[in-house]
Amino acid sequence: MAHLVGRKAPHFSSSAIVNGSFSKDFSLDQFIGKSNVLFFFYPKSFTSLCQSELQAFDVCIDAFKAVDTVVVGCSTDTSDVHKAYMNVPQSEGGIAGIQYPLVSDANKTISTNYDVLSGDYDYGDDGLLSADSDMVALRGLFLIDKTGMVQHQLINFYALGRSVDEALRMASALHHLQTHGEGCPANWTPAG
Repeated sequence: MAHLVGRKAPHFSSSAIVNGSFSKDFSLDQFIGKSNVLFFFYPKSFTSLCQSELQAFDVCIDAFKAVDTVVVGCSTDTSDVHKAYMNVPQSEGGIAGIQYPLVSDANKTISTNYDVLSGDYDYGDDGLLSADSDMVALRGLFLIDKTGMVQHQLINFYALGRSVDEALRMASALHHLQTHGEGCPANWTPAG
């Protein structure tokens, strides 16, 4: 697994669900110069662990906004699957009401470029991808600054959910650095 920290985040343009509607050419480029981005991958829609994470990020959406960070999710599901997932009430295993975009990586190029694609796969001499198992994204998380550079990354295997509080702490630390020009030592918190 390669790290992207200190490098430009890989560019993509893909379909997404934004504010409940289909967006054909969604890109993180729209945030360059405007806000930081917490870009995270999850394996599959309609699973309880993924639902818990998607809901947890949504609960903290205003706290992320307060530190100048937008949240964007991504999986290897199609936009149609994302839309269907957003139409199911949370009490019934869905994510209705989620306030941030969900990007489709059905062709697996985004997760490949961010080095979070899991499964046994290879590219043949013809350049086509072949797989012996289900290829889905690991639980990757990337904090990208306003210049488009990755400042932080974290990758977990499927069964290990992430700490949204830690993701928010890292977004707060980046905001603090950008605002005050001061680095953040071990166990730094916004409260001091």
